[in-house]
Amino acid sequence: MRTVWAVQLRYRVLTAAVTALGMTATLAGCGGSGGSGEVTLKLVAADYGTGPANSSEKYWDGLVKGFEATHPGIKVDVSVHSWKDIDREVATMVKKGQAPDIAQIGSYADYAKAGELYRADQMLSIRTQANFLPSLADAGSVDRTQYGLPFVASTRLLFYNKKYFAQAGLDAPRTWDDIRDDAAVLRQRGVTYPFALPLGPEEPQAETMMWLLGGGGGYIDDSGSYEIDSAENVRTFDWLKANLVDKGLVGPVAPGKLDRQKAFDAFTDGRVGMLNGHPTLMQEAERKGVSVGMVPMPGSGGPRKNSLGVADWIMGFKQHGHRVQLGKFFDYLFTDKNVIGFADKYDLLPVTDSASAAMESDARYKPLWKFLAALPDSQFYPYGKRSWARSSESIKENIGKAVAPNGSPGTVLGRIARDSAAAAKED
Repeated sequence: MRTVWAVQLRYRVLTAAVTALGMTATLAGCGGSGGSGEVTLKLVAADYGTGPANSSEKYWDGLVKGFEATHPGIKVDVSVHSWKDIDREVATMVKKGQAPDIAQIGSYADYAKAGELYRADQMLSIRTQANFLPSLADAGSVDRTQYGLPFVASTRLLFYNKKYFAQAGLDAPRTWDDIRDDAAVLRQRGVTYPFALPLGPEEPQAETMMWLLGGGGGYIDDSGSYEIDSAENVRTFDWLKANLVDKGLVGPVAPGKLDRQKAFDAFTDGRVGMLNGHPTLMQEAERKGVSVGMVPMPGSGGPRKNSLGVADWIMGFKQHGHRVQLGKFFDYLFTDKNVIGFADKYDLLPVTDSASAAMESDARYKPLWKFLAALPDSQFYPYGKRSWARSSESIKENIGKAVAPNGSPGTVLGRIARDSAAAAKED
């Protein structure tokens, strides 16, 4: 685990380096357009709640109240929208020439490529920008320049039902072969889904990437080009099909028809032996009385250090020229109190070094410690590629066919690779 000392040391090193270049740790946007004065920032945000009782509006109301009290002359007008609608609504606003000042949504690359966004270093203080976890700062970058500010994150671990494993005398799996062997025992003992493999249309790009990483592959190569039909990736899906799906170890629903939420619901109902999960699932399962075990993602030869990481983004639009005011708001937003407050409310992970270190040293957050430890080394989707949206759509449409009874993993991955390569011409 990181320590507060390590975080402070990182600040000192970065600040010294910047000072040596003739800069200061003051707001990077000072001296540009959008100086002091009475302004109202328009913020559009996604709702992480499941209903009025835990709507994200409550978080933003409290945060804005605190910000406005300490920043006279700057008002913030927040509108919160469903995740089902928000990306489309922001795109429509931008197309009409009515961009918000701030959008908290699922992607940023299209707007960055179109020149709609401020760079992170045009808005944030050096301290704020340096405090992002490096893997998240990288994931928020286009051509090595950061535009997307990570708002919240999560990572994945392998979950297993501790009761079932104890009754069967099984140890937690460390390799793919362990998963196969344990799943065979669980099936014999009547577990409905020995290993739940959700490759249905809801979020199969996540499940897919977790397995690809375990097999030494991934979506892109070291140069940033798609390599979806690489030999490593084909071997991974060949193994999945032959060792889990064809052996009947994934339950009564075909993976291509099993959505993530259905798999999660089955786990919390006690019908799943193992599956890949995130922090929110842990809390829901324990609330329903399921004893949860969690271990790093098994790989073909042992536990993987680099799990899947997922992030949502917040960004500042240029249209209204409120660069300095945006910087002040973001510096306030990314204080530990506000970062931890949101992450804690929704069982997600903080995106900054200092907030992560604070949670790692606080026993109240002990259930999240394994996820916090996994996040810095996690690998993220290629968020900085405009083509990623089209590539992920092809994954959603096709990946379940790779493990279907008559499916060919190589053929299906090849189709996704061709779709991705065609989309990459936009990057």
